[in-house]
Amino acid sequence: MEAVRRFLSEKSERVNNSLRSYVGEWDNAPERLREAIDYSLFAGGKRLRPALALGACELVCGDDAAAMPVACALEMIHTYSLIHDDLPAMDNDSLRRGKPTSHVQFGEALAILAGDALLTMAFDIAARAGSPDVVAELARAAGVEGMVGGQVLDLAAERQQLTLQELQRLHSCKTGALIRAATRLGAMLGGANEHQLAALTAYGELIGLAFQIADDILDVIGNTETLGKTAGNDAAHHKATYPALVGIEEARRLGNEAVSHAITALEPFGHEADIFRELARYIMQRES
Repeated sequence: MEAVRRFLSEKSERVNNSLRSYVGEWDNAPERLREAIDYSLFAGGKRLRPALALGACELVCGDDAAAMPVACALEMIHTYSLIHDDLPAMDNDSLRRGKPTSHVQFGEALAILAGDALLTMAFDIAARAGSPDVVAELARAAGVEGMVGGQVLDLAAERQQLTLQELQRLHSCKTGALIRAATRLGAMLGGANEHQLAALTAYGELIGLAFQIADDILDVIGNTETLGKTAGNDAAHHKATYPALVGIEEARRLGNEAVSHAITALEPFGHEADIFRELARYIMQRES
């Protein structure tokens, strides 16, 4: 897993530098708003979604520079979703990435506005990639049929008994849509052909599924200190999760199966995609 950690660290450092450059352009933003944005945006995290976008672009064309604006936009959208997800009206969590959540630190109103600002400005930055198709793809992944739609399904599923198919649909929107978009957007900006785009789309879908299953398992068996967020929160809110539906062992089997299929999807790229293969394995083996 050391290669994966190096890959994520290198991409994360470059994404953070670019994010700071973009945020630094907002000269006329209220200082308190900038403070709230910085607090959540630079609180740490794996930067998985931007790393996937950069890696997919590099896999296709040998360089990741074209995908940097979209990589930053993906992280801004992800961060906004975490801020809003933690609000009292949603999951009502007090800890994120090992720190008090945004609404605990700044109050609900400013937390909401910081999330709103991150979402809005993400599209300003994504537009710098120079492709209307890319902006539209990102909007669909984040919107009513993607992440936001998945959040609605997640809230509606509390205290409900879902089928496995219904649970997979929920999480393919809530978590999977943005991960799938990351690999697709990177591929598109790298000039992928039809077969390359299809392969990286399938890979993104499958690791998105594995990522959510791993998250669900960690919420049961992990601890708050390691996770950086409140362990056991899913059960406390009667969330629809894979362990709750099929048990931990079957959930782990489904996650590993998704990883295996994701690795198979990368066959068109040969050994050039080895880091993505290792990343897929890492997703199910991680501890946070």
